[in-house]
Amino acid sequence: MTWQDDYTARLFGIFGVPLRLLVRGEGPWVWDESGNRYLDLLGGIAVNVLGHAHPDVVAALGRQAATLGHVSNFFTSPPQLELARRLLELSDAPPGSKVLLVNSGSEANESAIKLALRHRPRGRIVALESAFHGRTLGALSLTWKPAYREPFEPLPGRVTFVPPGDLNALDAALDGEVAALFVEAIQGEAGVRPLDAAYLRAARTLTHERGALLVVDEVQTGAGRTGEWFAHTAARIVPDVVTMAKGLGGGFPIGAVIGYGPAADLLGPGQHGTTFGGNPLAAATALAVVDAALPLLGHVGELGAWWRGELERVPGVVEVRGRGLLIAVEIDRPSAPVQRALLDAGYITNNVTPTAIRLAPPYILDREQAAAFTSALAAVLGQIEPTATA
Repeated sequence: MTWQDDYTARLFGIFGVPLRLLVRGEGPWVWDESGNRYLDLLGGIAVNVLGHAHPDVVAALGRQAATLGHVSNFFTSPPQLELARRLLELSDAPPGSKVLLVNSGSEANESAIKLALRHRPRGRIVALESAFHGRTLGALSLTWKPAYREPFEPLPGRVTFVPPGDLNALDAALDGEVAALFVEAIQGEAGVRPLDAAYLRAARTLTHERGALLVVDEVQTGAGRTGEWFAHTAARIVPDVVTMAKGLGGGFPIGAVIGYGPAADLLGPGQHGTTFGGNPLAAATALAVVDAALPLLGHVGELGAWWRGELERVPGVVEVRGRGLLIAVEIDRPSAPVQRALLDAGYITNNVTPTAIRLAPPYILDREQAAAFTSALAAVLGQIEPTATA
């Protein structure tokens, strides 16, 4: 039996057949069971911000596992308290702000939905077309893609979708029944499409005027992915709630909800909970990731700006979008065969849309490695013909 047969026989088929069987990672590299090496430019989908087997993360995880692994939330631990303090500090959150530690981005957004419904009971929620906020039922209700939603409808809650960037549509949707507006500063699953800073500022003004919460989903963009700790800070706004996960744990499952000011007190005892959220192992690992990632944020911004310029010059590339090390390369041909050819050439990427390749590499990537990928992309595009439908 091959490993592919083993996988399909024993695991739910929700991801299809895996592309490779990976057995080891070090820095920005991973190896498969045959010994082939790949430059990981997807980073577990914006998760492995420090690459693989980072010594500081390995050491922190080992120390905490040997000390205190898990306690229920009837208790707390030093790593949980310190991580909450650090997250509030990095968020420039006003006095009274608080943190809820959870396990994933979907769980963070589920928690934010509860905050919204406590803020305005039985209220509607507004989200953006092309948004992705997760696959659990509540988070899925905020996710635009019909293929994800339709098999599970009717979904909970009352959600209205408006086109991103359309201020007239947003103004019309934000009536007195709206509990919250959910936005991503950069719509990652839509193909890495940033929202204009002026739009985000207008969204902040409108939600404040209409008494609705502004929830910013930083699950994919947070923890420094854009060269700043949060992507929304470039627009100089202060939301009511921020959700994050992915890069925060550098590969260890953890997420967070940050309630700014009064939003932090919307949920009372017994109204929410999580068994594993903020446990000592997760919190200690996240602290190590924060300490190691923060000094790299300048590099993330500089490398990303340089790399986007290099990618724009590749024949067959029609647009390069993104900020920092969250990049989409729009091409003039279908992206799936390009992604497969890049994998065969030793580069892990993601065909995030039918005509775009997504890059979300670790922050430790260097210019030489980025340049090698750019050359490989040019070679692959030179071998795969554009089509009329691309």
